[in-house]
Amino acid sequence: MSDKAKTFSELIAGDTPVLVDFFATWCGPCQMMQPILEDTSRQVGEKVKIIKVDVDKNPLAASKFQVRGVPTLILFHKGQPVWRQSGVVPAHQLVKVIEQNIPVDA
Repeated sequence: MSDKAKTFSELIAGDTPVLVDFFATWCGPCQMMQPILEDTSRQVGEKVKIIKVDVDKNPLAASKFQVRGVPTLILFHKGQPVWRQSGVVPAHQLVKVIEQNIPVDA
């Protein structure tokens, strides 16, 4: 099954931690996050899956996690949010957050 066919709940429920970027296409700071997320992905590799959720196309997911502003980043582990922050977050800070919030054997 491809990721596109999975529900949001299924995407975040696995053993692999998931960093979700709640964004909007019209949001300038959200556009600044794209290269930061690419850099973070290169640094953490397979330890974490990074997905983007457009709040305008997925209002239920945004509402469920009380996303009030974009960008909002939420790190999920086994379906549970373990960290969240709104606004632009530098790659080095994201890598540190990921390393602090996921088990070494993940």
